[in-house]
Amino acid sequence: WTPTPLTEPEFLRSYAATGGFRNGRPAAFAFTPDGKTLLFLRSGARDVVRALYALDLATGEERELLTAERLLSGEGEELSAEERALRERLRLRARGITRFALSPDGAQILVPLSGRLFLFGREDGQVRELPAEGGYAFDPRFSPDGTKLACVRGGELYVVDLATGRQRKLTEGASDTVSHGLAEFVAQEEMSRYRGFWWSPDSASLLVQTTDQSAVELLYASNPIDPAAEPSAARFPRAGTDNADVRLRILRADGRGRPVDVRWDQETFPYLATVRWSQGGPLTLVVQDRRQQVAQILAAGDDGATRLLHEERDDAWLNIDQSVPRWVEVAGAPAMLWSTERDGGFALELRDAEGALLRPLTPPDLGYRGLLHVDEDAGMAYVNASADPTEQHVVRVPLGGGDAAALTNAPGQHRARFHDGDASAGDPPLWVHLAHTMDAGPSATVRRGDTIVTEVRSVAEAPPFVPEVEHVTVGDEGFHALVIRPRNFEAGRRYPVLLSVYGGPGVVRVRKGRYLQLRDQAFADHGFIVVTLDGRGTPHRGRAWERAIARDVITLPLADQVAGLRALGERFPALDLSRVGVYGWSFGGYFSAMAVMQRPDVFRVGVAGAPVCDWGDYDTHYTERFMGLPEENVDGYRRANVLTYAPELERPLMIIHGTSDDNVYFVHALKMRDALLRAGHEHAFVPLSGSTHMVADPDVARSLEGRILAFLSDGLR
Repeated sequence: WTPTPLTEPEFLRSYAATGGFRNGRPAAFAFTPDGKTLLFLRSGARDVVRALYALDLATGEERELLTAERLLSGEGEELSAEERALRERLRLRARGITRFALSPDGAQILVPLSGRLFLFGREDGQVRELPAEGGYAFDPRFSPDGTKLACVRGGELYVVDLATGRQRKLTEGASDTVSHGLAEFVAQEEMSRYRGFWWSPDSASLLVQTTDQSAVELLYASNPIDPAAEPSAARFPRAGTDNADVRLRILRADGRGRPVDVRWDQETFPYLATVRWSQGGPLTLVVQDRRQQVAQILAAGDDGATRLLHEERDDAWLNIDQSVPRWVEVAGAPAMLWSTERDGGFALELRDAEGALLRPLTPPDLGYRGLLHVDEDAGMAYVNASADPTEQHVVRVPLGGGDAAALTNAPGQHRARFHDGDASAGDPPLWVHLAHTMDAGPSATVRRGDTIVTEVRSVAEAPPFVPEVEHVTVGDEGFHALVIRPRNFEAGRRYPVLLSVYGGPGVVRVRKGRYLQLRDQAFADHGFIVVTLDGRGTPHRGRAWERAIARDVITLPLADQVAGLRALGERFPALDLSRVGVYGWSFGGYFSAMAVMQRPDVFRVGVAGAPVCDWGDYDTHYTERFMGLPEENVDGYRRANVLTYAPELERPLMIIHGTSDDNVYFVHALKMRDALLRAGHEHAFVPLSGSTHMVADPDVARSLEGRILAFLSDGLR
């Protein structure tokens, strides 16, 4: 028996055209220093071109300030290789005005666009373009005093005096392998560190990263649909190979004096994870060893020498929390906020100026996720946290110690952007509350404490249906799972099952939110029950749960997914576990390929989107964090390699991959296809010409979704 598909034929087209019904939501919020205006970006519902808006918080009036068309006078937008790479690292599909910065006094807005720099005066509405000599301007940022601006052009760091418009080049020697002021690939992709230079608090100096990639392998990504186009080349450090050599120097912004080299034991600690240079604390670095089992917090002096403030160790790996360290003043003395997992779960703690522990601020079972804001006058920190991995909340934590208090409670996902300006004594905080709850869906509201000031308008299209999702906990391990039935579900019938999977580290798939499972509901409406579950190795359930996959990223995750499926089958008789398909993207694509190869007794068909094949071809920082160094874990790398099991494939498998992917390179799909071809195994192969790790073209995305659905349907007949 096969039920009649319910989903409207136009849904996949609308889903692709609207970016999953996310286009049109406000983003990138910034309060003016006086707290009277909120600036934000927003695109249309069916485009990705963002414009800059201002919301008057007293009247609720919204007005459009700037568009890309106005700034560029109708000329097309151009992106440099560095800008394209950064947007790929951020998974940012937006165009137009994608970022802006407010000057410290709130009088001017900096808008980088198409490699040019524009200043918009908030009082007079006039636009001024800054000098363009030196080429495409990347990562422009105001100095803390607002008198200068720094940016990277052609791998060199420049400083612009805003009063005179004069530009000065501070560095020399950039080449194809050497750059100044840019974060290297693994910092952007795996550490979430996107900056390569930092202003001193007094605006007199800059800390500049110099990156030498001459020892890093050069890999190529091409667009075969255009044979005349040159392949794009990028330095990509595969597991076990050389990383970029990263150095730091302090330069004076006026170009005078000699550079000061910042020195630490780079042979032992080659990874520069985090940099902080802020008022109230020293220049602070967080560095990691190659195995990512030791991290040091270092304070640098004016002479570039560093001293140890604190060291963290973990015999599996250390996660990076980019929201800390954070220097604050507590009881009239400098102190440092830091996070740790050494007691079994992520927790926020306070340390003194020398790095000694003053007190823990959150217990490990609170489920700390990251620091959002600090109100030193009120003695409060605001964090994202939740003991339930399916939810995320905004929580207030006293710096002096005491119980945490949740500012949000509706089941779902809650984030916040706080006003960083001075508040009157005793005033509650001003903040943007971003929520996606089970009852209300996505929203953005400005709040003063608990009071709603105004709503930030969204122009996103409303989805045509609400997914019918049941959240459950199953199995001896207590796996969080969700079950999505077709909306015309008939009791007493048995349905084929689709496992929508990621299954790897760093990602939680089972999350509460009204519209988070739209795509999976659309698949379910074609006559399936779609299930998702998070096994061991996923975050937010404590250190032991996450580190259980150390040195083998597939054996335990695959066993957990199978155990979870069987537990769901026992609980829900409508699940026909004799007909199970699996599909996923990135690590989920890798998991899907391994699932049909290793467990054909469970999975009858699989779709592997942008899959890793051989972990020896993926990057150092991600791969070695979970798998260890290749020479120290030969058997683990063999077990985690798709090629080890490709000869055993006996179920239908579709492999999908973008030919221009510079994260999981196209070579992964080609190696998998070659092994299957040599073994004589039938499979489907869908190369996406010109696509990267994201499928940005709505027409391609719509067609691809339909093809995936058809392949899964055929495999489960």
